[in-house]
Amino acid sequence: MVVLAGYKKCRKAKEMDRLQTESIVAGIAENYQARELCFDCIDRHFPSRGAVIGLIKDLRAVMFPRYFSEALVAATKPEYFIGQLVTQIEDSLRTQVREALLFRDPIMSADETHNQVEHIVETFLTKLPEIQRVLLTDVQAAFDGDPAAQSKEEIIFSYPGFFAIFVYRLAHELYLLNVPLIPRIMSEYAHVHSGVDINPGATIDEYFFIDHATGVVIGETTIIGKHVKIYQGVTLGALSTRAGQGLRGVKRHPTIEDNVTIYSNASVLGGETVVGEGSVIAGSVFVTSSVPKNARVSLANQEVVVRVVDAPRDPQEFETLDD
Repeated sequence: MVVLAGYKKCRKAKEMDRLQTESIVAGIAENYQARELCFDCIDRHFPSRGAVIGLIKDLRAVMFPRYFSEALVAATKPEYFIGQLVTQIEDSLRTQVREALLFRDPIMSADETHNQVEHIVETFLTKLPEIQRVLLTDVQAAFDGDPAAQSKEEIIFSYPGFFAIFVYRLAHELYLLNVPLIPRIMSEYAHVHSGVDINPGATIDEYFFIDHATGVVIGETTIIGKHVKIYQGVTLGALSTRAGQGLRGVKRHPTIEDNVTIYSNASVLGGETVVGEGSVIAGSVFVTSSVPKNARVSLANQEVVVRVVDAPRDPQEFETLDD
């Protein structure tokens, strides 16, 4: 009798699980009617995120051989090594750019698609030597600006801020070529792996250094000059985005001129805000208006309170300053 009751209970539970599963399946299938999901849109085009990440890795190997390439670089001529990798990059990039263009315009003619893809890929690849040159200035800026750096090689191998800048400089060129999706896939990959969020639309000149990296945000219409150094937690952002898509194409983010330093957790906001050449922005400052050249911006009337107690307290005891 007990066994029979248990069997019936088990059957009832399985039936409930089946009905619940059917309900879940029906709910998700209904959501597939949304254009963003579109399960049965066989002509929908998307670049492959995995292939885009593969492009980043291959480009890193070309830019910095013997750091990130598993090939025996020393056993071959540089021209052969570069040519082989660039050909591989070209083939993959051509496929991904085609998918990205057809995502934006599915009815684009085959000839127009081909012409745009070839123009974008050729233009991007011809930019690689200049991108590499600028990246070396970023390495130099990091080495000059960080006394903890033991070598430039250490920066290339391990600095998350430099990795974010590397990916940004690639993504930015594709952004300038009006390639959809791919630049943002690149920048978000760097964001996940470095804690730095640089929109690929930002304009950043050479000798750029992000120290400690984590929590830095640089908005799409930001303009940054030469020899700029920023620390962790800095936001170069917009004053307000309440107008949403109505602000597309409008300069929403600040301009940072040459030789500016911005310390940790400072926020510089607004499309009309300009931080003048040679200025220093102290930590935790909130800047929403322009700063003249060679200025020093800091918070006023900050007070640090230190209290000395007669006897040591239990470390588990919580105490506020105004007890």
